[in-house]
Amino acid sequence: MALKRRQDGGPYGTAGPGVLAEEEPGGGPGAAPLGLVDVEGPSMLPTLRQGDRLLVRYGARLRPGAVVVARHPLRQDLLVVKRAAERRPGGWWLLSDNSFAEGDSRDFGTVPDELVLGRVLLRLSPSPAWLAPSPRLERLLRRLPPGAGPRLAARLGVLTRVSPEM
Repeated sequence: MALKRRQDGGPYGTAGPGVLAEEEPGGGPGAAPLGLVDVEGPSMLPTLRQGDRLLVRYGARLRPGAVVVARHPLRQDLLVVKRAAERRPGGWWLLSDNSFAEGDSRDFGTVPDELVLGRVLLRLSPSPAWLAPSPRLERLLRRLPPGAGPRLAARLGVLTRVSPEM
């Protein structure tokens, strides 16, 4: 799933579709490494949809299952949103939630740590949803029997089907 900036020159600047020409947060002492991005494309369905606005924490610690923003390894001017499936030698294995979509580690391999920019904390609009549950809540949701709470788990971005072999 590609990210884009607003086309109206608003606070996100301007860039072509699928490209986020955003500068990584600089900031002096006390600056929060947060940013807003808009989603473009279907690769993270059903978790994220076209037009969703996300709050990203740059430089956040990652763990498997987190939704992340990364530079595409073959086209570093393109930022993508993927799920961090697992740590591998050389970086992270990133997958789309939509298994029919292309453009994840199945195509380009492991993504080096320096290209994984941050963790998506929440979807701000159109319907707010927390996408970075605490480790304790995530463990609890993964232990639920099938059919018990899948909507809550999906709303929080916790998917148990994420596998690097998908």
